[in-house]
Amino acid sequence: MVYGYSRVSTRGQAKDGNSLEAQENALREAGAQEIYKDAFTGTKADRPALNELLGKLQAGDKLIVTKLDRIARSMSQGSGLVNDLIERGVSIHILNIGVMDNTPASKLIRGIFFAFAEFERDMIVERTQEGKIIARETAKAKGKSFKEGRPKKYKRDQLDHAIELLEDHSYTQVEDLTGISKSTLIRYKRKLRR
Repeated sequence: MVYGYSRVSTRGQAKDGNSLEAQENALREAGAQEIYKDAFTGTKADRPALNELLGKLQAGDKLIVTKLDRIARSMSQGSGLVNDLIERGVSIHILNIGVMDNTPASKLIRGIFFAFAEFERDMIVERTQEGKIIARETAKAKGKSFKEGRPKKYKRDQLDHAIELLEDHSYTQVEDLTGISKSTLIRYKRKLRR
């Protein structure tokens, strides 16, 4: 059996061909018959679809992923997972690298690519932290307070109005009327209950 696995950090991720749809298309073109999908950050070890797939894979099966960092982001986690699968007799085809097997050249390539994936993730974290420091200092220099995260999209009175509309309308209707998503309304309702 030929399986595919795709993962995005967020459901909305669509850059660099990493959207679930783009990955699924590439996996199908490469011959994947059944595809498992997760929307979790690569730093999280527990990914339900991957766990289900790992339990299903048997000797002789093939696993296809678009990029090495779709399976894991850390050297130890990724290397361990790939090595375990190879030892179980599962071949792994990473579309932008090639087929992973037990040859010395494949082991070297795996190690190098996992190291670069981990380095890239660490650089992103470092740049994010530096950006926060700069934002804090800029806010402080302007006499403002720094608040992490995205700015609020809706004002409190807009959210309160949408919650009132929920008394007589469904979430879908309120979303159509106000443009405020169901998930935002649910989070706001939870916040009000506290």
